[in-house]
Amino acid sequence: MVKENEYQFHQGNVDRLMSLLSSPSWDLPLQLFSFFGHYGVPVFLFLSGYGLVLKYENSVSLSHEEGGVASFVWKHYMKLFPMMLLGFAVFAMVDWITPGHHHWTWKDIIMQLTMTINFSSVPDKVIWPGPYWFFGLIMQLYIVYRLLLYRRHWGWTVGAIIVCWAIQQACMDSPDGNAINIIRYNCIGGMLPFGMGLLAARFGADHPDRSLGFYVMLFGLSIVAVIALSLSFSTWLWVPAFIVLLNVGFVKLLPQWCLKAFSWVGGISAAIFVCHPITRKIFIPISRHGDLLDGLAIYIVATIVLAMIFNAIIEKLSNR
Repeated sequence: MVKENEYQFHQGNVDRLMSLLSSPSWDLPLQLFSFFGHYGVPVFLFLSGYGLVLKYENSVSLSHEEGGVASFVWKHYMKLFPMMLLGFAVFAMVDWITPGHHHWTWKDIIMQLTMTINFSSVPDKVIWPGPYWFFGLIMQLYIVYRLLLYRRHWGWTVGAIIVCWAIQQACMDSPDGNAINIIRYNCIGGMLPFGMGLLAARFGADHPDRSLGFYVMLFGLSIVAVIALSLSFSTWLWVPAFIVLLNVGFVKLLPQWCLKAFSWVGGISAAIFVCHPITRKIFIPISRHGDLLDGLAIYIVATIVLAMIFNAIIEKLSNR
């Protein structure tokens, strides 16, 4: 599969994607998922920003939720901690008994548990199995929101997006270097979709639904923009914005019966995120050994079943 450009921009990955698009084969959809699949993270960040505004700025029970910065940070850390701890602990056990296990140092473990592992000088070498770095990222964005963006003029959010873009743009001479790698593991790299979520909740919630044609156009143009902007470093920095718009358009185009039929997935989405590295370590080797679709099918089924179990455990831990 063609590799993604998640933390760094590798021109070779883009060139291979364009080659696959020019001469498509039966596995092209899987190649596209491989290259663009990591953009689920910006969607999570968008929804997180959107949810913060609805809860802390538009809620009628806001007075019961407010507190100091330290209280806010601790409250959200304790919400995330049971979820992260369960996934990390189970993955560590699975990782140790399967081929290619990772060696953690005591410092790495402490940084993971405190959600500060994103600040590692060479994050690729210590962040394993990958997805759990998201907890550190979202904690950083919660802190930025509470300190700088909470109930502030929209210009503060736009300014934060521009500043964070400028910092990333400064790495254009070394798009595959460690500097941009570290930046994108931290809140600077996630400010664009997160800020879009804040702005959408503040200014978009009261707008009447637009026509079907509008969302067809939004969906189609977003697909074109995502592919076109992925071709160079400077435009690649803006791809998350169009990923968000693409998802908004896609959901708006789904029929109501489809939304109702699959809405239950939203209830276990956090658990899916937490447990998918575990099932990935076990079942993806099946695909790598040649049984591509068989491996992916059992991976998806196992992930959903395990997520249901995890969700029940997380709810019990969170309610204690």
